[in-house]
Amino acid sequence: MTLPAHEARLWGPETDEAEGAGWFPGPLVRKLLLVPVLAIALSGALAAWWVSHTMGQEAMDRLVSQQNDEVELVARLLASKIEQSQKVLSTVADGITPEILDSPAWLEWLLQQGLPAVRFFDAIQVARKDGTLSVNLRYGKFAKASELDPTERDYLVRTLVNGKPLVSGLIGSTAADARVMFTMPLLRGEGRVTGAVSGVLRLQSQGLLPHSLALPVRSESRLIVFTRDGVILSHPNLERVLGQVSDEPGLARVYARWRSAEQPPTGGGVTQLQGGHVVSLASVPMPQWVVARVSDAQAMLEPLQGAQHRTWWLVAGATAVVCLLTVAGMLWLARPLALLRQRARAVLEDDAAQAQATLQEHAADEEAWPRSRGEVDDVVRTCTRLLEGGRRWQRDCETLRRQLQAVLEHVPLGIAVTRAERVEVVSQQICRLLGYTPQELQGRSLVELLAPHEDGLDVARQVHDAFAAHGAFDGELPLLRKDGSTLWGRVQGQLVQPGESERGVVWILEDGTAVREARAQQAWERTHDALTQLLNHAEFERRLQVLLAERAQRDPQPEEAAQEGSGVLLFLDLDHFTVVNDLAGRAVADDVLRRLARLLEAEVRHSGWAARLGGDEFAVLLPGSSLERGQAAAERLRAAVQAWEPAYQGRSFSLGLSIGLVPMAPGLRDGAAVLHAADMACYEAQRAGRNRVHLGEVRMTV
Repeated sequence: MTLPAHEARLWGPETDEAEGAGWFPGPLVRKLLLVPVLAIALSGALAAWWVSHTMGQEAMDRLVSQQNDEVELVARLLASKIEQSQKVLSTVADGITPEILDSPAWLEWLLQQGLPAVRFFDAIQVARKDGTLSVNLRYGKFAKASELDPTERDYLVRTLVNGKPLVSGLIGSTAADARVMFTMPLLRGEGRVTGAVSGVLRLQSQGLLPHSLALPVRSESRLIVFTRDGVILSHPNLERVLGQVSDEPGLARVYARWRSAEQPPTGGGVTQLQGGHVVSLASVPMPQWVVARVSDAQAMLEPLQGAQHRTWWLVAGATAVVCLLTVAGMLWLARPLALLRQRARAVLEDDAAQAQATLQEHAADEEAWPRSRGEVDDVVRTCTRLLEGGRRWQRDCETLRRQLQAVLEHVPLGIAVTRAERVEVVSQQICRLLGYTPQELQGRSLVELLAPHEDGLDVARQVHDAFAAHGAFDGELPLLRKDGSTLWGRVQGQLVQPGESERGVVWILEDGTAVREARAQQAWERTHDALTQLLNHAEFERRLQVLLAERAQRDPQPEEAAQEGSGVLLFLDLDHFTVVNDLAGRAVADDVLRRLARLLEAEVRHSGWAARLGGDEFAVLLPGSSLERGQAAAERLRAAVQAWEPAYQGRSFSLGLSIGLVPMAPGLRDGAAVLHAADMACYEAQRAGRNRVHLGEVRMTV
C-alpha cells in the first residue's frame, strides 16, 4: 500500500529514524530519565542522613526510657517486698493472743511450729508491755534476751510507746551483718498495747535485697540501691556494699546535688545525663531507699554507630539499585515511543476493524462507557467484568441468605443475630417462644424485648457490664412476650468477631422457666450457693461421701478401677481475688465469682460436680475421670482463667487459679480426708508461686 504524497513526507523519514533507533531513547526520554535518577539519589542521601540522625536520637530516648522504666520497676518491687514483710509480721502478731503472751512455753512452741509465717524472718523478738523481752528467736534458735542488739531493743521500745508499726533503718556495720527490722504492736481491746513483735531480715536475704537483684551484670551499666544517707545497700560488686555513694562514678554528683537541695526523687523515676553517664533514680518511699541505674552513654550507643555506617552503605546500595531499575523500567516503558509510528499505522490500517468488532460484542454492557481505542478500552472491559462479578456475588449472597433463613426456620434452638442492639436475623424458635413473627422482631431494639426484673435490677446495664468485662454474656434474662407475659430464658451472647462489637452479636436462647422454678424451691436453696448457683460446701461433701460409700459396696478390683478411672478431686483457689475486692468493690468481686462458676459449670456439666466451698475457694469432682483427663481438665481451667482479664470501671485485672488435684484411689472411705488432701495440694500450689496445678495424695489410714 502506498501513501499520498503529503502523508509520505510526514511519516516516511521519521519511520526510518525510528526503525534504526531501536532501544536508544531520544532527547526527551533522556531528560525524563535524568529527573528521577537525580530525585532518587537526592532522596536517598537525605533519607540516609535523616535515618542516621533520628536513629541516634531515638535510640538514646529509647535507652533512657527503658532505663527509667527499669528503675521504677525495681523500686516498686522493693516497695512490695517491704509491704509483704509487714503483712507477714502482721499475720504473726494476729496469732499471738494475751494468753499466749503470758505463757513463755506456749509462745515458744507457737513461734517454732504453730505459725509458718515466722520462718519468713531471720529473727523474731516478742516483748511485753513493760519492755521485757519474752522471746529472742534468731535463725531458728532461741537466744538470750541480753544478746539483743541495743538498736533493735530501741525500735521495740518505740513501738511499745507509740503503738505503731515501724521499719528500721540499716542495722549492722558489715555486709554480712547488715539487716532491717520490722516491728508491729500487739493490740487488744480498744487499741490497748499489750506487747510488740519484731521481725528481722538480713539485707542480702531473698525477702529484701538478694544479690540477684543487681543482675544481669553489664560492663556499661550498674544497678545500685542506697539509703537517703548515701550508704550502698545493693551493688553488682559485693565489696561496694555498705560503701558510700559519693565514691560512685557518675552517681556522686547527682547524689550531692539533690542532697544539697534536700529534694530526693519522689514518685516515678527521674533520668538525667551527667558527665557522659545516664543516671536514673527512683525512690522506695517507706524505708527511704533510692534505686539508681548508672550507664555509660558512649558505651550504650557504641553498637548504634556501627549500625549507622551499615545504614549509609545499605541506603547507597539500595539507591543505586533503584536508579538502575528505574532507568531500565523507563527504557522499557519508552520503547513504544520509538515504534509509535509503525504501531499507529498498523492500528489505522489493519486493527481498526478488529477493535471495533471487539467493542460491539459488549455493546449491551458498555453503551454508557466512553469509546477510545487502547488503554481506555481495557479499563472499560475491566470495569464491566468487575460489575458482572459483583452481580454474581450478589446472587451468591442472596442464595446463602435464603439457605440461612431455611436453617433458622427449622433449627429447634432460639438463635438471633443483632447489630447496634437491633435484631437483624432471628430463628423461628425464638418467634415461637416470644409469640412474634420474624417480621415483627426484625429491627426491634433489644431493650424493648427485656421485661422489668422482679428485684428492680437494670437488666440492660447488667448485659452491658458483662460484655464490657468478659466480651460475652451467659445468664438468665426476663424477656417480654407479645402477650405481655414474662419468659425467663437462659441466654448466651457472643461477638461475631471477638473484640469487634460493630460486627454484631450472636444470641442463643433456651426456655429457662422450668429451671428457674425448680431453683426457687426450698430444697435447691439448701443444697446450692445463692451467689454462684453451684453446690454448697455441705452438699458437695455429702455427695462425695455417698459416692465413696457406693464404691466401697461395689468393692471393685484395684486393677479394674485403675483401668476405668477412679475419679479425681480438684480444690481451686482464685489468685489475686482480694485485689479485685479491694479495688473494685464487692459487687464486682461477686460478678467475678459468678463468671468463674460458669467456667467450672461448663467444664463439668456432663462429667461431674462443681461447688463453692466458701469465699474464693471452689471444688470440682470428676467421678469417672482418669488422672490424665483430670490433669487436662485442671490445666484447661487454669489456662482459661489466666487468659481471662475482666475489666471494670476502666481497670483490667489479671487473675489465676491455684489448683490442688488428688486422685480418688480405690478403698477410700473418708470424704473429709479426700477434701483435706486436695486443700493441702492447693496450698502447695500457692506456695510454689500460684497459678499452677499441684498433684497431691490422700493418705489412707487403717
